Amino acid sequence: MRSSSVMLTFLGDHVLDRGVCVYSGSVIEVLGRTGVSEEATRSTLTRLTARGLLRRQRHGRRMYFGLTERSTRILHDGSARLWRTSAVNDDWDGTWTLLAFSLPAERRRERHDLRAQLAWAGFGPVQGGLWIAPGHPDVRPVLADPGLGPHLRVFRAEADPATDIGEMISHAYDLPALAARYTDFRSRWSAPVSGGDPLAAKLHLVTDWLQIIRRDPRLPLPHLPADWPAVPAQQHFFQLNGRLDAPAAEVAAALLETVPADE
Repeated sequence: MRSSSVMLTFLGDHVLDRGVCVYSGSVIEVLGRTGVSEEATRSTLTRLTARGLLRRQRHGRRMYFGLTERSTRILHDGSARLWRTSAVNDDWDGTWTLLAFSLPAERRRERHDLRAQLAWAGFGPVQGGLWIAPGHPDVRPVLADPGLGPHLRVFRAEADPATDIGEMISHAYDLPALAARYTDFRSRWSAPVSGGDPLAAKLHLVTDWLQIIRRDPRLPLPHLPADWPAVPAQQHFFQLNGRLDAPAAEVAAALLETVPADE
């Protein structure tokens, strides 16, 4: 796992909505328990500050770090994805977002980057320059790009009853690869997690799960294979997190040094 991913999990668990800044030494100690070196932690703090995701606050000779408006939005989004949005789309309203694009052949690099952005947003290719995603994904970041926006067209629609949605999904998305992420998650976390370091285990668990579900387009469950592994994987995640939550919070309370965040 990247140190920045573990760092964001830590900030979401122990800094978000608490009105505090955390001492850099505490961050180093906590991430060290997950296997992140002091050098890597300091470098990550510097990078996140440079990107506007953290801000420094000095008290005496010590440096503390707090969230910015930007990082608060990102962490709230991650929190909603973790705890309020199911890993499976079992409340789909039948609508699709269609995005069509047309870029000249000589803009190959931009076409590649656009496809990567669309895949990250939950879209899959139907044919040519037509991509689909269930529901109403946020396409504003793509449309706001002055180099791409004029070449994109976005529509909302429902599939005709004659359309085999399951077949369309299987062609637009790599279902075996997506299913394998959930199967591998359960395999990685099949051993008991009691004992050891609950704080490190919880940070690893939540980071691992969040990286999986952020890449999941949340396809409609009725049109996925009957044994879709996201359902048992999600249950497994919640069970493990429930066991780790209280002991991890107890360890964190003893380790973390915080101060009230300045207005």
